[in-house]
Amino acid sequence: MKYLCQVWFEPSILEAMADEEKKKLDRDSLAYDEDLVQSGHMIAAQALQSPASAVTVRVRHGELSVTDGPFAETKEQLGGFILIEATDLNDAIRVAAGIPLAKMGSIEVRPIYTIPVED
Repeated sequence: MKYLCQVWFEPSILEAMADEEKKKLDRDSLAYDEDLVQSGHMIAAQALQSPASAVTVRVRHGELSVTDGPFAETKEQLGGFILIEATDLNDAIRVAAGIPLAKMGSIEVRPIYTIPVED
């Protein structure tokens, strides 16, 4: 099964880190990604730019609306994702627990929904 591991954290935590701490976190994250490639779990992984660079798109009654940012009512922001292949939810949880940012944020693990297509 495929699972999406959404990486959530408070940007203020990263902003407060020293440059060397940030570099170590980046190295640890890239090394873990490589471990997931080697173990066969990795499908794709990407870090996201700041929510300040995001836009939200909505279409209502045929009208397009674009607003700046996600404007979530939460301190935690989506910082990236890892799409994995896992044998079951327990395996996906084990993989998510190894993500370095799990130590300062949270990882939402969600099964991928396969849309049934009828012929």
